[in-house]
Amino acid sequence: MAQPSVILATASYDHTIRFWEAKSGRCYRTIQYPDSQVNRLEITPDKRFLAAAGNPHIRLFDVNSNSPQPVISYDSHTSNVMAVGFHCDGNWMYSGSEDGTVRIWDLRTGTCQREYESRAAVNTVVLHPNQKELISGDQNGNIRVWDLAANSCSCELVPEVDTAVRSLTVMWDGSMVVAANNRGTCYVWRLLKGTQTITSFEPLHKLQAHDGYILKCLLSPEFCDPNRYLATASSDHTVKIWNVDGFKLERTLVGHQRWVWDCVFSVDGAYLITASSDTTARLWMMSTGEAIRVYQGHHKATVCCALHDGAESAPS
Repeated sequence: MAQPSVILATASYDHTIRFWEAKSGRCYRTIQYPDSQVNRLEITPDKRFLAAAGNPHIRLFDVNSNSPQPVISYDSHTSNVMAVGFHCDGNWMYSGSEDGTVRIWDLRTGTCQREYESRAAVNTVVLHPNQKELISGDQNGNIRVWDLAANSCSCELVPEVDTAVRSLTVMWDGSMVVAANNRGTCYVWRLLKGTQTITSFEPLHKLQAHDGYILKCLLSPEFCDPNRYLATASSDHTVKIWNVDGFKLERTLVGHQRWVWDCVFSVDGAYLITASSDTTARLWMMSTGEAIRVYQGHHKATVCCALHDGAESAPS
């Protein structure tokens, strides 16, 4: 089966994962996921596999097969897996769970190679572009940097005590990190290279982005430059696009009827995909703020989406 050039997947509380033709909006494959809800989707850098983070396992599905069965299951978390992602070469996978741990997995064998204790439910984990540090955010409001070389926590900060950090995002060049919380606030830090290789945080901005929860924050990708944007998806049914230069509001994406749980940029930053409790996912044109495609097929809340529209080596 030929590999699609654009892979778009969504998952819903209806216990299905759907694959879509991004341009036409046609659903071409549905995977049943009966064991739990799916909290997060991520596509491997080589486009071969889709990771689905559930409760308490992570399952890896073959993108190019019609098999409903996962290729492999990762099984040592004990609660909802809320974050999943991959090393840039696809050598290993990382995850964060409500069981309070951040883990690193051998993709091929399914074994957990490392475990870091956050001591509170982990909501979000991102990999620093240097591929040597993981940054996690938890339910108690802690942000921690896990130094993979030293195998320890190298930095800890609490932007707002007892306010859950819901989502983290790092600029592609490692220059900035943003944390979004349950009070609709984004904290922005400049990332500085400290002594040795340890990253340090310099406060840059505090943005009151929404009145409700921010469920996802996301910085635009490299090929969007020189424009740099921050997208914030919220329980107030909107997604807001902020210009990182001064954090001015560029536009508000309005169209979803309920909470917006997730969003992902196209590789060039020209489009944004969103997933919402209103059962739909939408494709937005960044330049106009228009929804140009609605993906309909789920019959419960659509809570996560994944998109891989780049070539394996370089953007087309």
